[in-house]
Amino acid sequence: MIRDARVLRAGFVPREVEHRDAEVNHLSSVLEPITNGEPADTAIVTGPSGAGKTCISKFVIERLREEVLDVEATYVNCWQNYTRFRALYQILDDLGRTIDIHRQSTPHDELIDRLQQYDDSRTVVILDEADQLEDPGLIYNLHTVPQFAVICIANNEEELFGRVDDRLVSRLRSSEHVRMDKYHNEQLVDILHARVEWGLEQDVITDDQLYRIADAAAGDARLAIGILRTAASTADRTNTDRITDNMLLEAADDSRAQIRQKSLDSLTPHQRTVYDILREHGPLSPGEIHDRYADAVDDPRTQRTVRNYLSKMTQYNLLEAEGTSRDRTYSIVDPPATSTNN
Repeated sequence: MIRDARVLRAGFVPREVEHRDAEVNHLSSVLEPITNGEPADTAIVTGPSGAGKTCISKFVIERLREEVLDVEATYVNCWQNYTRFRALYQILDDLGRTIDIHRQSTPHDELIDRLQQYDDSRTVVILDEADQLEDPGLIYNLHTVPQFAVICIANNEEELFGRVDDRLVSRLRSSEHVRMDKYHNEQLVDILHARVEWGLEQDVITDDQLYRIADAAAGDARLAIGILRTAASTADRTNTDRITDNMLLEAADDSRAQIRQKSLDSLTPHQRTVYDILREHGPLSPGEIHDRYADAVDDPRTQRTVRNYLSKMTQYNLLEAEGTSRDRTYSIVDPPATSTNN
């Protein structure tokens, strides 16, 4: 049933993207100076989870590298590389500049010096989930090096701005902003159609089933593709000629659970502490959360940072908020049930 499993994977970047022409053109125009050997402005790409932010950014860079020989690119997942050292190391490692760097003993300043001395090919740096960086000063470091063009990806630009100092806020506010909305159901169906055409045998799933996937995904392309992938995997494993409705139902539950677990696994230690407090004691107000959190860790972050944690986890459907800003409380979202067949 599965002809090309690559196109069903979460990180796959297609040769053509669906329903994002304006955003592709906008981001391409921001990076266009690179084609003439000139510095490019910083781009901020924002939108909800599953809106295609990472896919579009990688797509534009791949197209740029097809046009220009002397361009490098590096991708930093700031969920995983949330400390300044980790993010710097990832960038330098992609550029082949970490041969004599020791993860345990090399000071931060050495990495920053090496970054600022970089004078090789122009390089586009994608900082995915940039608002996860514990020290957003890294963005400023990249700004100071003409060879680097930076794409900051975040759910919400205000949360990104709220965590940087004044010298960087003005630069970010003057950057080019590429904003994305959730996909409509019809758009998700087109995206799924393309993945089916590239990755599956003919006539294994109906248009009506694709619409059901789109409806279940509620605008989230990552979830929609995950449901299709899981259902196709089940059909392939059980030697079934077609994807059944029951497979789709199970796949929807399983895909939500997988995405949720991935988000949980990606939390920083401080975020995980906040989540665990709410799991044990929620619902709680932000003030109550911070008091318990400050007692639980040795180096507590500020109340503002903890509010950002709460907002981030709410965006990823790990937490839910109730009430107005004055009397708001947070609690965990109950995890979805998973099928017993997988």
